[in-house]
Formats: sequence, C-alpha cells, structure tokens
Amino acid sequence: MTRQTDKLALDRRNFLKVFMAAGGAGALGSLASQARASAVQTKARIVILGAGAAGTALANRLVDRLSGASITIVDGRKQHLYQPGFTLIAAGLKPASYSVTSTTDWLPSGVTLVEEAAANIDPVSRKVTTASGKELEYDFLILATGLTLDYGQIEGMSMDLIGKNGIGSVYAGPDYAAMTYAEMSRFTEKGGVGLFSRPATEMKCAGAPLKYAFLTDDIARRKGNRGKLEMVYAAHNKALFSVPIVNEKLRMLFEDRGIEVRREHVMSAIDPGKKIATFQTPDGPKEIGYDFTNIIPPMRAPDVVLNSPLPWQDGPWVKQGWAEVDKHTLRHVRFPEVFAVGDIAGVPKGKTAASVKWQVPVVEDHLVAALSGKEGTASFDGYTSCPMITRIGRAMLIEFDYKDNLVPSFPGVIAPLEELWVSWLMKEVALKATYNAMLRGRA
Repeated sequence: MTRQTDKLALDRRNFLKVFMAAGGAGALGSLASQARASAVQTKARIVILGAGAAGTALANRLVDRLSGASITIVDGRKQHLYQPGFTLIAAGLKPASYSVTSTTDWLPSGVTLVEEAAANIDPVSRKVTTASGKELEYDFLILATGLTLDYGQIEGMSMDLIGKNGIGSVYAGPDYAAMTYAEMSRFTEKGGVGLFSRPATEMKCAGAPLKYAFLTDDIARRKGNRGKLEMVYAAHNKALFSVPIVNEKLRMLFEDRGIEVRREHVMSAIDPGKKIATFQTPDGPKEIGYDFTNIIPPMRAPDVVLNSPLPWQDGPWVKQGWAEVDKHTLRHVRFPEVFAVGDIAGVPKGKTAASVKWQVPVVEDHLVAALSGKEGTASFDGYTSCPMITRIGRAMLIEFDYKDNLVPSFPGVIAPLEELWVSWLMKEVALKATYNAMLRGRA
C-alpha cells in the first residue's frame, strides 16, 4: 500500500476505536451489549408485524426479557434490506449486495416466523389474519410494518421506469439504487438539467433527497463537468429541512453549489417520453423539464394498517394511515395493547434507523412493564439523526428532537453543522456495524 493508503487505513481504525469507546455515534447507539433485567415469566401471545429493523430489533430484545412468551413475527419478505446503504449504492460507492441479507439471518431462536403478509387487523378481537387466511390471536400487537412507497400517486410513474431514460429512484431498493447510479453517472457525463424533489407526505429519511442532489453535484465536479449541469431542487414547502437552523445551513450550501431551489413544488405527474415533470404549486400546475431526475414517491402506511381502525382518525395524517400512538410511549391511544415502532408510528419525527434505535427500548419497557403489572417509564423524545452527506468524504451529523432542538451526541467534538470527514465515516463505515448490533438487540 502507499503511505497515503496506510494513513487512511490507520485513521479509520483509530476512528472506529474512538467510536466504540464513546458508545457509538450516539445518534446510532452503542455497540456494547446492554445488561438485561431478570426475565419476566409470562404466557403472553405477542405478534410483531414486520421483520425489518424495528421488528427484528424488538424481537431480539423481548426474547431476552421474557420467559414463556409466544412471540410471532409476520413478514413475507425473504430479504432484509439495510436501507441506509441505498444512498451509497446510488453514489456508486457500494454494490447492490451491500444492503441485502436474509430475513432469517437476524431472527433469534424462540421466535416463530410466519412467512407471509398480514392482510387484516381486528384490534377489537385482538386478531391478525394473514394473506392465506391464517388467524393469529394476540395479547399484544407490535406494528413494525414500515411504509409503502406509493409511486402510483405520481401520474405516469411506475417502478419499471427506474433506470431508464434519465429516471432514478434511490428509495426503491438496492438494485434500483444501482440503476439510479447508472443513470446519474450518464447524466454527469453528458450534462443537462438535474431535477430533485420530495413528496409532501411524511417520509423516511427526509434528508435523502437532499443528499442525492449534493452527491450528483459532487460527482459532476469530480469529472470536471459541473458546468454542463443545471441543478434544480423542488422543495415541497417553503423550507429545505424542518429544523430551522439546518434549513438555513442547507440554503447556504445549495446557493454555494449553484443548486436552484423552487419552493412549494409537489410532483404530481411525469412524462417519461418528453422528460417533463409536473408540479402542483400555489399558483397552479408548473412543468419542469429534466435530463435526470431522482423520483421520491409519496409514502403512506401499508394497506393492512391503512385499512384497519388503527390509523389517526383526524388531523393531517388521516389519508396516510400512520398508527395513532402517543408520541412518547408509542402506545396506541385507543387500543392500549397495540404499539407501533419505526416508520409506521404516527409521530411528528422519527422515520430513520437511528430513531428506531431509541424507539425500540421504549416499546420494550412499556410492554414488559405491562406484563409485570406495572407502568413503563421510558419516553421517546423524537430523536432523529441524519448524516447529511454534502459531498463524497464529507457529511454533517445532524441530530434533533421533537422540539427541533439540535441534540449532538459529541458536543465539542463533532459540530453538527460542519462538513466533516468523521461524520462521513460514521455514515460510510460505522453505521452498518451499529445497525447490525441494533438488529441483534445489543444497541
């Protein structure tokens, strides 16, 4: 290896030592195993809908906390997808396989996996019905279904368009992320208009659309082709980010990088042949032409939750179907034997993997307390983390809560609004190890 490569490897090792000693990027949790309380004896029937990050992490923790419980996970997906890796795949930094493992690789012994989708929830009878008609009665139900990418809400858009004719979509999955990179790479060679946007719905990792605009800009600069590009970011409202101080920083960075912002633009249709996207705005429909676009679809609850009695009954999320839970306990406000964790939870913040790390112990605490005849004490404060990539090798580690307060895990060490190499390494190197530890119930 060259001296520079040797130094980089050493720097990475030293970083990881610091990361481990500090308890892991705070935002993303400790890699150390946590001490468990004495197992609670119970015959409770616990059904978890979803074997993604939230459902798997909670199952692993409950196996350690409960003795005699019947724990069932319902999920028909064969693959577990490490979704924080999609952006790295779409930047050409990782292969599609980087984000793919088997669902069963992470599940503990003592848990029953029903390998099919849930089709119906009856919270009055406390019963889940699967796609094949199997009925599962429960004493406690955990909603960990994730969310649905609703490409159909954009007229003219479908997933088979991804990777063709200038259309990408990072969120669609690892293979689609790789196809998105291929389209983005061609665009940064040829030039033209790059169009980036996000939906007006709640969404997972709301920083991802911004990250991909930054990455496209950076890759074009590295190729010496930035002058060939016109970059447009269509913001769904008047801000780029919900936290005011972060919004201002991003506004300044976009201005510095020459990325034009068009506010209050929500994509409603796309014409792949003409390469024109239509946006709803306060002044009526507006069209924007593109040579490359990263489509971020509207997001909503999966049908099994959306069509049940469990979503919010009023307010801005009614049509999106998020579960009506207390934002601090994650317990359903009308059906106390139901909890929601991860993307499906109808709370103001928290649709990130980092949030799952903090939500899972809260649900664990209240569920185990209920089985012990006690009241839980844990509270989720809305903790959300976004390693905001601003170029390859640099990122800002942005952490905030329900009140939009910045809550840095390393105050005085990592400045949240500075573009730092160490913040990049947390995303590119340390995050996956921390995520895996979380899945095992050890973070």
